[in-house]
Amino acid sequence: MLYSLIIGIALLLVGIFAMLTQKNLIKIILGFSIADTGVHIIIVSLGYLKDKTAPIIDSAVQASEAASKVVDPIPSALVLTAIVIGLAVTAVMLSFVVEMYRKNKSLNINDYQELKW
Repeated sequence: MLYSLIIGIALLLVGIFAMLTQKNLIKIILGFSIADTGVHIIIVSLGYLKDKTAPIIDSAVQASEAASKVVDPIPSALVLTAIVIGLAVTAVMLSFVVEMYRKNKSLNINDYQELKW
């Protein structure tokens, strides 16, 4: 659990660093994706409980003992939803970058002056 938490925090920091320091739009999107993966790993590692089973109630775990023997399924469900949302956001960002490249023939963020003051 501690290793996965450390790896998640490291991925989050690497992704944020990439988003803040890179000038290439594709690298910025990759940084977002790396940070997103780090957040997913952090949530899953925080939801993990040692010596507990999967949240499936069957003959192995009785319903009366479920609260003390199973892991909370909410973090896992949230991460599954976040993965889908992150994929959709990444796809939208990549489609914007494709259109920006078609218009200006550049992936460098400094070449886009329209919204800067």
